[in-house]
Amino acid sequence: MKRFGLLPKIILAIAAGIIAGTLAPDWFIRVFATFNGLFGNFLNFVIPLIIIGFIAPGIGAIGKGAGKLLGMTTAIAYLSTIGAGLLAFFTAQTVYPMMLTNQASQAFSDPSKALLEGYFVVEMPPIMDIMTALLLAFLLGLGIAAIKGNTLAHAMNEFRSIVELIIEKAIIPLLPIHIFGIFANMTQGGQVSAIMSVFAKVFIMIIILHIIYLFVQYSIAGTLRKQNPFKMVKTMAPAYFTALGTQSSASAIPVTLERSKKIGVKEQIADFSVPLLATIHLSGSTITLVSCAMAVMLIQGQTYTFSTMLPFILMLGITMIAAPGVPGGAVMAATGLLGSMLGFDSTMISLMIALYLAQDSFGTACNVTGDGAITAIVDKLNKSA
Repeated sequence: MKRFGLLPKIILAIAAGIIAGTLAPDWFIRVFATFNGLFGNFLNFVIPLIIIGFIAPGIGAIGKGAGKLLGMTTAIAYLSTIGAGLLAFFTAQTVYPMMLTNQASQAFSDPSKALLEGYFVVEMPPIMDIMTALLLAFLLGLGIAAIKGNTLAHAMNEFRSIVELIIEKAIIPLLPIHIFGIFANMTQGGQVSAIMSVFAKVFIMIIILHIIYLFVQYSIAGTLRKQNPFKMVKTMAPAYFTALGTQSSASAIPVTLERSKKIGVKEQIADFSVPLLATIHLSGSTITLVSCAMAVMLIQGQTYTFSTMLPFILMLGITMIAAPGVPGGAVMAATGLLGSMLGFDSTMISLMIALYLAQDSFGTACNVTGDGAITAIVDKLNKSA
């Protein structure tokens, strides 16, 4: 089972949940509803720790290399991430009313009434709310960068390692069970057919958006460098497929480095930019998160507007800094924003996690391949400066 990847486990959990929800008695489903309640409360407890553990050391590490090249790379990466989120928003705003028609408020006007409750609940209140955690993480990260404090930096890095262990050893292994319980409960409540239809349509749209955005990035890079963007994409293809297979930006760094140099980027620029971009440039993940969030809001009968989604997109570019190199790291780092800024409850967050993880490898592949374009742009602008 260790060699059985997370994506197959998620797919198997969804399929098994649908079967169980159709055939199993209520008492069986309530057992998993109890587990889901416990897991959801534990996840809520861990979210502030994830935010502090990822963002504070991430900002601190970026600040240590302060300089023109760092500022340029970070600014372009952030703009690219925001651009990806805006592309996803405007596409979803245009396409969803047609693509997901009749699958919104009528079927999901009050989903809680159709779901079975667990046998008991154990409250696990978080040590602080999401906004407090965000502010604390920003202050700590900026403070570490400003005073160049090695002691606090080491402490925060060790804290991040602990949080990563919690995700790797507890949250990720238990997610398939959680998703099984969610889909079993929704199936017995008669909701799953509409949700699966949404999953399939949103999945296809996200992949198309990834491809479109990659060509936008490489068209800009190719125009600046007077290179053929299609040839650049072809050269970077091995990095895409490496990330697709490993689901990890970190694992793809050696290939991304080698391919970036193949498209003509200076060695010292590639050596600096590619590892940095692996943690701060998340255009593919942002497309996925924004698209999935809007789909979940639609099927739950909630409305979304530009004024509510823009702050969420702007914060995503910061919150996902240094998300761990484990599958689902981006959505784990974003769960706090989903709750605090978009009003997601535990059921909506569970749906969001399932929908995100189903295509996590494609988002990672888009992130990694886009790193080559950003590196090429930075190289050109650095020569011109």
